[in-house]
Amino acid sequence: MMRSTTLLCAAAALSLGATTVLAAGAGDAMAGKEKAAQCVACHGPDGNSPSPQFPKLAGQHADYIVRALTDYATGARKNAIMAGFAANLTERDRADLAAWFASQSGDLHTVGHPGR
Repeated sequence: MMRSTTLLCAAAALSLGATTVLAAGAGDAMAGKEKAAQCVACHGPDGNSPSPQFPKLAGQHADYIVRALTDYATGARKNAIMAGFAANLTERDRADLAAWFASQSGDLHTVGHPGR
């Protein structure tokens, strides 16, 4: 009985911890809207790029946007323009931008990558 109670308490603590981490990583869409001013020229004011040359971000999964921005900043993903923008973003900035674009509606499309 004691072992079952201990395991149940441990599982509950882990579950609560995971929920806290996920909630802490959530961005603020309204803050992201303000921070997205530099994104407008290529990706449009709401993430619906007016040009097929640039990807649409509206409706994209927030975790994908955070990962892409992180990868641009670290050089794991290559694009000279995006690397310059992403290098100056904090973790909070990335989360806020991701929340803004994820909250927008639009049809996603991908841009072809040379060499693939």
